[in-house]
Amino acid sequence: MEHAINRRELLGHVAVGATAVAASGCQQASVADAPQKRPNVIFLFTDDQRADTIAALGNPAIKTPNLDSLAQRGFAFRNAYCLGGNSGAVCTPSRNMLLSGNTYFRWKDHVTPDNPRQKGMLAPGDPPSFPLSMKDAGYVTYHYGKKGNTAPLIQAKFDVNKYLSNDQEDRKYGEPGQTIVDDAIAFLKERADDRPVFMYLAFGNPHDPRVAAQKYMDLYQRDKIPLPRNYLPVHPFDNGEMTIRDEQLAAWPRTEDEIRRHLHDYYAVMSGLDFHIGRLLQALKDLGLHDNTLILFSSDQGLALGSHGLMGKQNLYDAGMKVPLIFAGPGIPRGQSDALVYLLDIYPTVCDLVGAPMPQGLDGLSVKPVIQGKSRTARDTLFLAYRHLQRAIRDDRWKLIRYPLINKTQLFDLQADPDETRDLAADPAHAARLEQMMAKLADWQKRLGDDAPLTSDTPKDPTFIPPTPEALEQLKTRGKAAKGKAR
Repeated sequence: MEHAINRRELLGHVAVGATAVAASGCQQASVADAPQKRPNVIFLFTDDQRADTIAALGNPAIKTPNLDSLAQRGFAFRNAYCLGGNSGAVCTPSRNMLLSGNTYFRWKDHVTPDNPRQKGMLAPGDPPSFPLSMKDAGYVTYHYGKKGNTAPLIQAKFDVNKYLSNDQEDRKYGEPGQTIVDDAIAFLKERADDRPVFMYLAFGNPHDPRVAAQKYMDLYQRDKIPLPRNYLPVHPFDNGEMTIRDEQLAAWPRTEDEIRRHLHDYYAVMSGLDFHIGRLLQALKDLGLHDNTLILFSSDQGLALGSHGLMGKQNLYDAGMKVPLIFAGPGIPRGQSDALVYLLDIYPTVCDLVGAPMPQGLDGLSVKPVIQGKSRTARDTLFLAYRHLQRAIRDDRWKLIRYPLINKTQLFDLQADPDETRDLAADPAHAARLEQMMAKLADWQKRLGDDAPLTSDTPKDPTFIPPTPEALEQLKTRGKAAKGKAR
């Protein structure tokens, strides 16, 4: 094990003449081309993992030695984002965008008889997909992951396609990721096929419910875990999703003790998952596969966990949408980059790195030039969206979030305020910038075919009044009943 635990372009929107984004620590030597024999590709993909939950990438409070090693020998993107989602279960559209290379706006005209109002459903047919492209390039394709988070028409393209229903066994014993890692190692040991392998391991952690064995819990002293720097007891206004299921996981106001309890469970699960990822990385060495295996690590989206007074991912703050993204393996230099990238860029990037044909017309673009140090930027701006409730745009310094139902706008200087705590939207000194950012936001909507209005003629009251404990129980009961009917 690497460590043991101790006690092309998104719709033609490539940056041209944009302000360069820093790419620090990149090796100056040229990057070797992919080996003549295509490398194996192992894609480790977590669920609800914030970007700030790897020690080597800036969080000394968490213990992730194997991910630290991966980050230190690989290339990490510091500004990787999920584009957003068209449902409260952001995991699903995020993973579908990841594996299709396209934004969910591409799918909005497809509806089903049982849900004719639903937008953003993947249409039937045979569109390009990550597993299909890898299969066409000569890979044996293997998927093992959380059930219900990816469109069946994409998952059906894997040669081996396995599901773990809510990680039941892993959660029972507090060993997050063990079942998936055990099976992946067995597959690598037993396969007789000499074709390269593409593995997509879609873990169900650190999504709740979070259960970690005591040995992982003991790695942390709860009262010493630092709160998020942007912790708030209550979000200052109604963002449209204040009582959705994720937000019901902690009472209002969010107390420091309650947030630390959630963070303790979250960090312990991450340490457990890190342990089992380490087992897989060691197995690659033991099997002689390490030197010819490209490893990717990322997550579907982040999670608030007390940031801004929120708990879930139904928001466009960085805590909810920014994710870790690491590439490591043959031809990958050590380094980090602030280039603006999407999860949906991973598919074309991997194709580019291993020499697989890239489908035309994808919204995602290859960021191989950034990894190789040939470019410092990928895009000049990123567009983010959550249902019809929130829209956002960011560039290398500024971020604007718009809440159409209440006609509210936030503006953050991410250079001076990376935690998004000082809203500058009402500052007259930034009026011109606000107007420019709103115009760029509208332009992105036009490019993507996003027809959500940015302004309401009848705005709602932005005041959020937290539900009483009794009302909260009623919300939970209704949510369980609705979930039961949907099954």
